[in-house]
Amino acid sequence: MPIKSRLDWIDKMAFEVELNGHKFIIDSDDPKFGGEDRGPRPKPLLLVALAGCTGMDVVSILKKMKVQNFKFHLDTSADSTDVHPKYYHTIRLDYVFEGENLPIAKIKKAVSLSEDRYCGVSKMLKESSTLINRIIINGEVV
Repeated sequence: MPIKSRLDWIDKMAFEVELNGHKFIIDSDDPKFGGEDRGPRPKPLLLVALAGCTGMDVVSILKKMKVQNFKFHLDTSADSTDVHPKYYHTIRLDYVFEGENLPIAKIKKAVSLSEDRYCGVSKMLKESSTLINRIIINGEVV
């Protein structure tokens, strides 16, 4: 089934977005372009999509591997090109885990499976960007 979204222009640079029944506003954060920062800018939402896609994969894979009792979050950052069209040439993902006796090999495998096999957002962004990941467990990069 195709995914559809609708954008309705509100005013200035703001649009109301409807995506599969969920509504939110996107806007520019720069007043010189008419923005009022009423919602996120479109390009950074790519980082959210990437983090959400791979994050859901990793949690699902770790559940199947019977890994339990951990906290997990993803931090993302990106660098843009300097000329138009400006795009993210480098994207960094930090997979951050906390917990006792976490199985490093299983966590590494879950991240790898997500980034290389399951996450469609990773696949699309790898066509134009370098994706760099780090796995951090209890404050230490592994």
